[in-house]
Amino acid sequence: MNSLFGNWTSTLRKNFLWLVLSTLLPTLGMSNSARAAERIYASYSALERSISINALEDYAKKGVIDDDLAVYQQYVQPQQLQELRRALVTPIKVNSVAVSQFLYTPQGEFLLARLGEVIKSESRQPKPGFHALRSALILASAEPRGLTLLNLLRKYPSRSIHIDLARSLGIAGELEKLVSETNRAIAAVSQKSNTEAVTIQPSPNLSQLPDLRRKGQFVVKDKQTLKIFDLARNRLLLTDVYLPNISTAAPVIVISHGVGSDSSNFEYLANHLASYGFVVVVPNHPGSDAKQLQSLLNGRASEAAKPEEFVDRPLDVKHVLDELEMRNKSDSRFKGRLNLQQVGVIGQSFGGYTALALAGAKINFQQLGKDCSKQALKDTWNVSLLLQCRALELPNNQYNLRDERVKAAIALNPITSSIFGEAGLKEIQIPVMIVGSSDDTIAPALYEQILPFSWIANTQKYLVILEGGTHFSTIGESKNTTEQVGLPSTIVGDNPAQARRYINALSLPFFETYVARTSKYIPYLNAAYVKSISSQPVGLSLVQSLTTTELAQALNRE
Repeated sequence: MNSLFGNWTSTLRKNFLWLVLSTLLPTLGMSNSARAAERIYASYSALERSISINALEDYAKKGVIDDDLAVYQQYVQPQQLQELRRALVTPIKVNSVAVSQFLYTPQGEFLLARLGEVIKSESRQPKPGFHALRSALILASAEPRGLTLLNLLRKYPSRSIHIDLARSLGIAGELEKLVSETNRAIAAVSQKSNTEAVTIQPSPNLSQLPDLRRKGQFVVKDKQTLKIFDLARNRLLLTDVYLPNISTAAPVIVISHGVGSDSSNFEYLANHLASYGFVVVVPNHPGSDAKQLQSLLNGRASEAAKPEEFVDRPLDVKHVLDELEMRNKSDSRFKGRLNLQQVGVIGQSFGGYTALALAGAKINFQQLGKDCSKQALKDTWNVSLLLQCRALELPNNQYNLRDERVKAAIALNPITSSIFGEAGLKEIQIPVMIVGSSDDTIAPALYEQILPFSWIANTQKYLVILEGGTHFSTIGESKNTTEQVGLPSTIVGDNPAQARRYINALSLPFFETYVARTSKYIPYLNAAYVKSISSQPVGLSLVQSLTTTELAQALNRE
């Protein structure tokens, strides 16, 4: 699910010149209409110009610029025309069934509605245009050579396509503001990280410190997959437990996956932490894992995650910890080797929400009500709000999802802005690390990680930015490839292996310091260390303090 949004929004941000063209290319997804579009009409106020789709096709396939297209040559550079030609014929291999299922979800319909503000059918009415777009996307994706913009235009079930240039320019401005503010915020974090790096107290020679990106001395001789059933909630929690070869009770780290992934995606991190003596527990959240996403794409489910998951996910972790406490006493496989009073949690995306909820952040129904109004959603390009707003379907209770056994938490690309808001995040009283990515188009770093970090009142906090990372950079390879939707390299990021090494190197000292209470790892938790391991193509910044005033100054706001 996330990959569909990520592909669409990343393309949109890179080049708005071809707004309508490029936004449609990566969108995933049947209609048997025999009609096909013949002309594209672009209007601005009372002015309107058109071009035939035959002219575009001749140019795309043969490089021929006929009289219809020649009119526009005076307005664009030759390089831009070449970009258009590539955009028209560049295929994207997608599964038409997956596309169809996605476009009937609330998220898919949201995307179609936003595109429908710009792209309209002959009638210029929203509803026919909405259905025409969906039909064209599904039909074009079923073509043998894949989804191309030219196929999409040919499959549009109307003789003409009308593009509102005024609204296009308005959307361009909205997106430019989002990108510009995000870039300024990330630059401010990077600059402050550099300042912190030269002003921190003297520490051991960083070059002499052991490289925490390498495996530790312990061997994971026993990985258990437990079937833990929560009878009260009717949930089967398949849970992987990584046991290092130690005889004493070890602190426990829980890893919570995001929507559409599962425990196998974080095997790399589990093995790394276990090699340093932690017991690592990775549950599968059955209502929002890879199987749930496959059920959506196969038509057996109507959504990738139900609203109840905002409560069920933290309760999954609580139940697993409760079960392990009992098994630690009675199961010969564990023999008292788990210290379940010293627990750390790390999660990605929805799992990041889960980690923060267990750390004490509270669901903020007041903030959700404000941010999820019809007008607010109509004006937003923060895709993660679509998921956060689902929480309004829950009973408006004072949910206590905090687990006192959890002593520290790390949230990778979490959703936070409305589900918690400032009031909810201020409830966190334990050490936290928030990790954001500069190119995250699912949970934008400015709104979901950087600004929320400034709201956290606890002084033991860290903000990490992966410069060049995406929403998916820290997700490892899946062992269940038949159940997961593959992600193209442009969505995963330039070097996901590098991003994962960073997570290994930062999560380890954080948990050693605040969960295992091992003081020798403190020299790793600062901007100077982060600067010493940062390299291209994915840069790294860390700050321990960022106020709302500093952020407002960076964004040129009052």
